[in-house]
Amino acid sequence: MSSAQDLRKRIKSVTNTQQITKAMKMVASARLRRAQAKAKSTEPYAKKLGQILTNVSATLEPEVLASYPLTAVREVARTCYILIGADKGLAGAYTSNLIKYFAHETHEKASDTYETITVGRKPTEYLQYHQYPVTYSHVGFSDKPDYSHAKQIVQEASKLFLDGEVDEVILIYTHFVNSLTQNVTSVKLLPVITEPHHEGELNELYIYEPSEKAIYDQLLPKYLEITVYNALLQASASELGARMTAMTSATDNAGDLISTLNLEYNKLRQAGITNEISEIVGGANALQ
Repeated sequence: MSSAQDLRKRIKSVTNTQQITKAMKMVASARLRRAQAKAKSTEPYAKKLGQILTNVSATLEPEVLASYPLTAVREVARTCYILIGADKGLAGAYTSNLIKYFAHETHEKASDTYETITVGRKPTEYLQYHQYPVTYSHVGFSDKPDYSHAKQIVQEASKLFLDGEVDEVILIYTHFVNSLTQNVTSVKLLPVITEPHHEGELNELYIYEPSEKAIYDQLLPKYLEITVYNALLQASASELGARMTAMTSATDNAGDLISTLNLEYNKLRQAGITNEISEIVGGANALQ
């Protein structure tokens, strides 16, 4: 049975922990609003850019479209996975869900049939510890990504694809829904496959200047970069949302534990006082 002194120490320890988790929750909450706004504002732009790319590609001749190396579809022998995770922990099941998704995607593949580009210290350390093939790794910006980070990742993935080291590039990240829900999803980044053009869509309404090919030359790399950048922003918002939820739960659990410990401490103190009173009464009776 714990002594009153042990209970006081434990109550103090849990109270200190609660203060830390509460502060982390407030920081994550404040940063989440900004990250959520950036992710929500970038997603429509990325989708619209994809639609424009589709419209422009529909006007190009098949042989012209086939001349772009990044659109070359070939038999898949090797795959590159871009895994976007977190630099820090204390975010609930955020990182573990991402790793489980990746492990499910690769569990039937030999290690020499794929390689990875990782973003975030947690997935990087996990993959390296379990001897997954990691070609490039990026750390230090998972919760505050910049457009330059997306450009660097696209350059690395494009180089692997153009050099023939991989035949496709798959982007795996966590899509932000709200602070309680984040869904791990995957997107084929390379080769770039535009959606089929539907009949009845009037491309003649578009006037291209200087030319369709010149515009496509500019749109293709921008499309890849904005796709990766949007994934980085979605993952950032998801990480902060998961951390806020985890810290809220930890703060509430600490409060419940403090209440339980206080009750146990009061019972123990009351029992001690009762024993002292009984000893005093017993001593007085003995003197009589």
